[in-house]
Amino acid sequence: MQKYASSFSRDFAASLVVFLVAMPLCLGIAIASGVPVAMGLISGVIGGIVVGFLAGSPLQVTGPAAGLAVIVFGFVQEYGIAMLGPVLVLAGIIQIAAGFLRMGSWFRSISPAVVHGMLTGIGILIILGQIHVLMGSAPAAHATDNIAAMDESVSRVLGDTVSSETLALLIGLISLLAMLGWEKMRPTSLALVPGALIGVGAGTVLTALMNLPIPRVEVPDSIFSSIALPTVENFARMTEPGLIVAAVVIAIIASAETLLSAAAVDRMHDGERTRLNKELFAQGVGNGLCGVLGGLPITGVIVRSSANVQAGARTRASTIMHGIWILALIAALPGLLGLVPLTALAAVLLVTGWRLIGIHHVRELLTNHGFFPVAIWVATVVMVVTHDLLVGVGIGLALSLVEVLPWLVRRFSIRRTEQGDAIRLGLDGAATCRSVPAMLETLENLPEGRKVCLDGQKLNYMDHTSAETICEWVRRETRAGRPVEVLAPQQSDPRIGRIFARLSSETA
Repeated sequence: MQKYASSFSRDFAASLVVFLVAMPLCLGIAIASGVPVAMGLISGVIGGIVVGFLAGSPLQVTGPAAGLAVIVFGFVQEYGIAMLGPVLVLAGIIQIAAGFLRMGSWFRSISPAVVHGMLTGIGILIILGQIHVLMGSAPAAHATDNIAAMDESVSRVLGDTVSSETLALLIGLISLLAMLGWEKMRPTSLALVPGALIGVGAGTVLTALMNLPIPRVEVPDSIFSSIALPTVENFARMTEPGLIVAAVVIAIIASAETLLSAAAVDRMHDGERTRLNKELFAQGVGNGLCGVLGGLPITGVIVRSSANVQAGARTRASTIMHGIWILALIAALPGLLGLVPLTALAAVLLVTGWRLIGIHHVRELLTNHGFFPVAIWVATVVMVVTHDLLVGVGIGLALSLVEVLPWLVRRFSIRRTEQGDAIRLGLDGAATCRSVPAMLETLENLPEGRKVCLDGQKLNYMDHTSAETICEWVRRETRAGRPVEVLAPQQSDPRIGRIFARLSSETA
């Protein structure tokens, strides 16, 4: 009984922290998506309560994500808000089917260079758009348009008189500095108070005290009045190829981002591992419900999830309660949200976009895997920014296949033998992205606590996707206390040598 009471108290405290992190993001991502903020709040509630109950990841937090804001913004510009609901319903069905078909591991087969390139491109797009919002202007749909309109936005700020755009920029910069300053210098006793809350709070208080004439969040009197059920006519349009493609893209990107986040969250704690296919099913139910009730697409979000782990959460109860707190706030005090200036939310999203860029991933790719994965990353980023996300990811996936094409037809097997209390896994042949599902199934189904020997003496090739998969597993298991021994190939190319040197360093 005492154990459950302790767990609940930790989950309760963590849920409040996650709630404070999630609120500015729900509002800001809705603004970045070009839709009413109520849609972001609806998704925050569904992601917390519904997905929280069904989730396969015990500590991951789900909600509207910056990674999908760019997709939604372009979609709404082309098809309108009314068609987002049916598209999300179809995307949810695709995710549910993927869960039942046990395709969770296949999403982990996507090249890390493509995933990080996609996130970097999205981060750049968010920054280019939110710079305009920071200056009190409206963002355009495409990166080139945002760059072209930069002179016009700057000229409004630097005019002869103090305009509303000038005031908006001032409040935005104060919010940005407050957020970054708090994260650098916050006292230890207040370590769990998020910087985003401080930044938005500072901008909101100044705007309200000085009654500044700058754009603020528009919140309906009742969140329930914002629920817009899709019509039969909307669903009838789902035969259009562009809408089907949009649903598939949202399903794939949301699933990949969710499972990438889940893998990162699993590395942060030593408790229950994510059940990938159950998590896909839960995300599909959540996205389908968001489509029915008029919300934004949702994914597992690393920012909220890491806050949840760091705040000491023990079970998925913290995720569920954070959704309840969002619902309680928008039901009881919607007017409070109407005080928030848009430029303060833009400051939060600028920091979010910058953190998505992650240049350190490029250094890791170059150091550990050579030039070609870096070229894949660069190509993905450039095409996402200059064309669109689908083209960028498609080019990145094509290039990642080119890299391993000569090896795809080669055999790969894992030979498992018992040696007393130890388990020996012999890696034989060419390990590529195609091998990742089988590799994960073998590794994650090993009995807990027993020593594992990874024998790569008969391995003659390993691409960066399979290498990162094994490195993540070794890092997590050794931190949890499992003894892991690594046997490198005696004669191999320098690349495999570097990979096994990394594995050996993880076990040291």
